[in-house]
Amino acid sequence: MTSLTESASQVGAANVLSVGSRAPSIKVEDWLRGHPVTKFEPGKVYIVEFWATWSGACIASMANLVILQDKYRNNGVEVVGIAAHEQALTADEARASLDAWLTKSVPKLNHAIAFDYAGEMSKLWMDPSFSVGIPTSFVVDRDGRLAFIGHPTQLDNALPKILNGSWAVSDEAKALDAASLNTGRRRKRELSKKRALVEPIFARLDPAIKSKDWAAALSAVEEALGAMPDEVAFRGLHAELLLHKIRDMGAGLPVLRQLVRDAIEKKSVVWMSVAIRQLFDPAKDYFGFPHAERFAMGKDLSEHILAANPPQGSEGAKFLSYGAVAQYYYETGKRGRAIELVEAALKWLDAAPASDVAKRDVVQCSLQALASYRSEKLCYEKCCSAAQNAAPEKPEPRSPREAA
Repeated sequence: MTSLTESASQVGAANVLSVGSRAPSIKVEDWLRGHPVTKFEPGKVYIVEFWATWSGACIASMANLVILQDKYRNNGVEVVGIAAHEQALTADEARASLDAWLTKSVPKLNHAIAFDYAGEMSKLWMDPSFSVGIPTSFVVDRDGRLAFIGHPTQLDNALPKILNGSWAVSDEAKALDAASLNTGRRRKRELSKKRALVEPIFARLDPAIKSKDWAAALSAVEEALGAMPDEVAFRGLHAELLLHKIRDMGAGLPVLRQLVRDAIEKKSVVWMSVAIRQLFDPAKDYFGFPHAERFAMGKDLSEHILAANPPQGSEGAKFLSYGAVAQYYYETGKRGRAIELVEAALKWLDAAPASDVAKRDVVQCSLQALASYRSEKLCYEKCCSAAQNAAPEKPEPRSPREAA
């Protein structure tokens, strides 16, 4: 989900966008594909979808938008993709990465793609409609008014009714719009409340990590967990600080054990990924860890991760966990299995819904592990790595804000 650029209190009642509102204008920096849409022409219907390359749900939705564009083109439907949430340090970097991704991943795209790094479209469309996450679709009807605001999976049902004129007056449309606004308002309030809690904590946590003041970092993380006990990023950082920085096994092991239990109980690959990276990261030193317990937890987590996100599947961000799972198998003597898993992660990355910039560090780490497992020099696209006898240099932990 995306962050919000405005709090709920900043959107006045008169400025709320809902079904029936006049569609806002299109204000973007560039058009990377298709014909620019400078205004909504009377008699045409527009699907305006906010998306990003790093979101798997967005990429899945894009495939359906291609189908809808082909199916309803003769009915005056025009699809417009708004890339307003690309992650990069500069607009030029984000634009270049997006353009390269479109060329590689969707060479036969049949609709327009606009680029908006500055966030103007979010201010005009997402925030006033209390739309919190992506992908989000807006449908502009033949009169230039909003006929639909919601998740693109609902378009298959709504679009034909919008085209035949039955949607706007239906109870279904009214109920969906009311539910969407109520949910958006609630989630926006929750995000504003969460932001108010974490900003003072980050103000202490970020400099503490940069200066390697692990005691101060631990104090900030424990304060964060007091307010948000189920925030997995803080749970993982809590274990890492205790076990790998302060080296307090007595305090750290119970924290890690609980993290592993909770991750497996939740059946969450993200939680399990956070947990196993505390146990089988090639860059970490496990001297002093109880050997049998470390491998028992690694076995349990690895089996659950692979059951939830198997190597042969194309879904799920395999790079999150497969490196640590591969390291577990490598250390247990199953070198072939370790190689298979790293290769699966690299294959997933090759087709992943993420920018090349976002992939760079992950590719390098995966490639280095694979080269070491194979005892040879390997290259993947523009990255090369040689086998190393020693573990790679340990990276410093990142705060949850940097990890996001």
